[in-house]
Amino acid sequence: MKTRTTLFLLFSLLTVMCFASGRNAQQTEQNLQKEQSMKEVYDFLRTCGVYYLATVENDQPRVRPFGTVVIFEQKLYIQTGKKKNVARQMMANPKVEICAYDSGKGQWLRIEAKVVADERIEAKQYVLDQYPQLKGMYQANDDNTLVLYLKDVTATFNSFSASPRIVKF
Repeated sequence: MKTRTTLFLLFSLLTVMCFASGRNAQQTEQNLQKEQSMKEVYDFLRTCGVYYLATVENDQPRVRPFGTVVIFEQKLYIQTGKKKNVARQMMANPKVEICAYDSGKGQWLRIEAKVVADERIEAKQYVLDQYPQLKGMYQANDDNTLVLYLKDVTATFNSFSASPRIVKF
């Protein structure tokens, strides 16, 4: 009887371990896919240099050019000033859209996302270090620098010669 109980417990333990191992491998694969998708979106935006960010103010869409984009702690970040209308609009309604066009490839990218403000000095400093030209206007510890990461991202790559391709992260 003891042998059967011991074998049953051993079998149960091995089953749980195998399930957990398979689940961890699946999560690792999903995380890798999300990181690759984020890197692809980042590379596209960096190649374009300028992208257009859309917000809403009351019932009026607002679109303006942006140029900052970095990956920090496995998140895609943008930067602006808190005193700008765009910052107030994103705080009132965090849903944004981004559009960029790569004329060399004849492709464009549309991104739907929510923005989340990150008030940490290290996040602000990292973004500013990637764009030293902004340090004349912004400092990581000032009351104006705003860095935001994109959450719940759906990015659609488009061209005139291929079907749209969607990635999410």
